[in-house]
Amino acid sequence: MEKQPVVWFNNEIVPWENANVHLLSHGMSRGSGIFEVFGTHKNGDHTYAFRMDKHLERLENTLRLLSMELKYSMDEIKAAVAQITRENNAGRGMVKIMAFWGEQAIVNLVLDSKLDVAIFPIPVDVYRPKGHGGPITACFSKWRKLHPETVPVQAKACANYLNGYLIRKDAVARGFDLGLNVGTDGFVAEGSVESVFIVKDGVIKTPPLGRILASVTRDSILRVVEKEGLPVMETHLEKEDIYTADEMFTCHTGNKVEPIRKFEDRELPAPGPVTEKIKTWMDNVIGFKDDRYSDWFQKLF
Repeated sequence: MEKQPVVWFNNEIVPWENANVHLLSHGMSRGSGIFEVFGTHKNGDHTYAFRMDKHLERLENTLRLLSMELKYSMDEIKAAVAQITRENNAGRGMVKIMAFWGEQAIVNLVLDSKLDVAIFPIPVDVYRPKGHGGPITACFSKWRKLHPETVPVQAKACANYLNGYLIRKDAVARGFDLGLNVGTDGFVAEGSVESVFIVKDGVIKTPPLGRILASVTRDSILRVVEKEGLPVMETHLEKEDIYTADEMFTCHTGNKVEPIRKFEDRELPAPGPVTEKIKTWMDNVIGFKDDRYSDWFQKLF
């Protein structure tokens, strides 16, 4: 019988189905959980994490922004990731780190205890089932991006993704794969879990940080494109920029480059020539075919 997956939960290895918290826990009833997620990739007989150090830096930033503290150090988290991926013989997939207050919070809104931690290895076929793949469709959502003065939008907080849920639900109800949101400042922000890029007159453009999540995949693309010598700009994008783009693509942990073939009622080349180059470069990076980025991978086992 196939071995059932296990989870690293507060320094113990527990069966997947036992990684639970009380319904009245602060993380559940107050929506205060935070998380981080990054890819894992096989190279030969070994499994590597993709830019785990950068992802853990973002986790530390989330903790600072929300005035939270983990029960474990980042070195302990790294060791736990290696342990649980080895226990599950994990290959291509993701690691999701959940941090939360597991204690009940019937009345208390603010707790001063340290966060519990659970670490889940997730195989690739869970988030990328058979038949999934290829260019996608997108639209503008009726929902605006959260304003950064209401909550820190650069924190990878579970509560922030209610905004993303509404944006995706709105898009799917209209027959599209995903929706893009516009900030309260009127500029294009991002998708539910995606960063957005456009190509216009050969120039690659993406919204700047400040009102969007500091995506590690987005950062990786920017670094690769700059090294390859293509013109790229982090700049405010208006709706009109999206409507007149020559090419469009999104990116996130699960898909490093996802071409958009249709935006609203407008057909686009997917992938267009520039997007295809970027996709090839990123495929080479995560396929261990470009030694210039070997330091982006941390060996797990």
